[in-house]
Amino acid sequence: MMVPQRVSLLTIGAFELPVLRAFYKSLGWEETEFSSDQYAVFKTAGVLLSLFPIAELAKDAGIEITQSTETFPRVTFAINVEHVEHVDSTIEEIRAAGGKILREPSDAFWGGRTAYFADPENNLWEVAWNPSSVFDGRGAMISF
Repeated sequence: MMVPQRVSLLTIGAFELPVLRAFYKSLGWEETEFSSDQYAVFKTAGVLLSLFPIAELAKDAGIEITQSTETFPRVTFAINVEHVEHVDSTIEEIRAAGGKILREPSDAFWGGRTAYFADPENNLWEVAWNPSSVFDGRGAMISF
């Protein structure tokens, strides 16, 4: 059997679940019926995004927490948009919701436009427009 080539769920280990939950809700994102007091789940165009207390996530994975929120997490999430001007407007919405803008929108050497922000626990996000990206009817990027 081959491993399915898909990403179904991304989980962020939250140090302060209520703060992180409030941030994503302030972006206008709606929680799914799977959410509870113990975790939050948001449906996106391509995958589910879950917020889960980091201590519980580490316990579930059988590991110890050895990193602080100040350490580069080695993973970034991305919100790819359909139009170049949406990079700037999306960053303004994120700024208004309290996101920390790490890099203002700028043209990229590869022909697109990009910016970076961090959520309240310093998880890194990119907002990007790629002129060759193709999206399906749900807004999921199917090629770039």
